[in-house]
Amino acid sequence: MQTIELGGERVPRIGQGTWHIGEDASQRQAEVRALQEGLDLGMTLIDTAEMYAEGGAEEVVGQAIRDRRDEVYLVSKVYPHNASTQGVQAACERSLRRLSTDTIDLYLLHWRGQYPLSETVEAFERLREQGKILRWGVSNFDADDLAELDAPACATNQVLYNPEARGIEYDLLPWQAQHNMPLMAYCPIGQGGALLHDAALQRIADKHTATPAQVALAWALRHPGVIAIPKAVNLDHLKQNFDADKVRLDDDDLAQIDAAYPSPTRKQSLQMV
Repeated sequence: MQTIELGGERVPRIGQGTWHIGEDASQRQAEVRALQEGLDLGMTLIDTAEMYAEGGAEEVVGQAIRDRRDEVYLVSKVYPHNASTQGVQAACERSLRRLSTDTIDLYLLHWRGQYPLSETVEAFERLREQGKILRWGVSNFDADDLAELDAPACATNQVLYNPEARGIEYDLLPWQAQHNMPLMAYCPIGQGGALLHDAALQRIADKHTATPAQVALAWALRHPGVIAIPKAVNLDHLKQNFDADKVRLDDDDLAQIDAAYPSPTRKQSLQMV
């Protein structure tokens, strides 16, 4: 799989998301197994957050990576209401316990909240000095937020990005490319499944002997600075995600997607889910 430098490490450009994992105890073992099968395939970047199932997703991840921690590039996120000096410290330590690890590779502010960015950054830097995180970054920041942050130490910005949500192409994506900041795309195959039934994506998928989900992932990855973190809970979907790395869209494919989902021609509010 293609790799990219993120936080000083080479990571695969397709990772594993965990939103909605950990919400049903009866699914715990299946979710653990799915994450481990993803690791077996080589999708060693796992993204989670204290928000997901109120820590439940982190517990699932912790179980999945037990005895395999060295293989994994681990990303988690702190709630904005925990983003104070003391709140970040306590939240990170809770996440570390749930993840059964001593260190989080990349720790993100989930979105902006009431606390000054300078306070949150100071707390992140303290965690880094303590060895509890290796790098830090942000999520759901727009271009003006990143400019205000003005922090070369910020390793990434994680935002919604797929053909249905491409407003970031107007300014945020170019801003991050200009500043050599990788962009992590969450929900890269859309929300609610409508995108996967789109006629244009299906035509392109048929042409490449692929699936609409693979086309959506390949579309996001056409930008060299983008990392995609789809969620999958069965082996077939995991393999599809992994093999999306091999799909190469041509100009005609991209034109069809542009016709169905036009690129932005003006500034748009940052979309979040």
